[in-house]
Amino acid sequence: MNSANFFAPILERNRLLARAAIERQKNKRIVLANGCFDLFHVGHIRYLAGARELGDCLIVGINSDEQVRKLKGENRPFMPEQERAEIVSALKFVDYVTIFHEPTVEELIRAIRPNFHAKGTDYTIENVPEREIVIECGGQVAIVGDRKNHSSTDLIKIVSSEQ
Repeated sequence: MNSANFFAPILERNRLLARAAIERQKNKRIVLANGCFDLFHVGHIRYLAGARELGDCLIVGINSDEQVRKLKGENRPFMPEQERAEIVSALKFVDYVTIFHEPTVEELIRAIRPNFHAKGTDYTIENVPEREIVIECGGQVAIVGDRKNHSSTDLIKIVSSEQ
């Protein structure tokens, strides 16, 4: 049995854009979600499940290792980008995964032009940093998932204090 058949494709930008164009031709609503997804937890699952409910095709952008270090500190990520992408790609409601190397998801939004850009509940529609770009590209921002009471940083603190 080839387990690769169970995973969503992890695609480079050009291949992802071609797939997104095919999905759009089929009149599918494209949703883009993004994050570091280091130390995957139930909050991530609920965020991505909520994102999928917005449309027909869920694309997940994963921050590259270099960008995670810049965002979270030199000791992060705990898992390399390819492994984080593989974990996300194993979720049945994820259609495509890509790793982005830019400091923000803005270029990916401009390239994909999603119908919806999903963000977690640590944001409001008004304070999503990419909000104006999403609107410029003809999309909408949506806040999804459960209350922000799960975090990788909190998990790290718990594990560190038990040592």
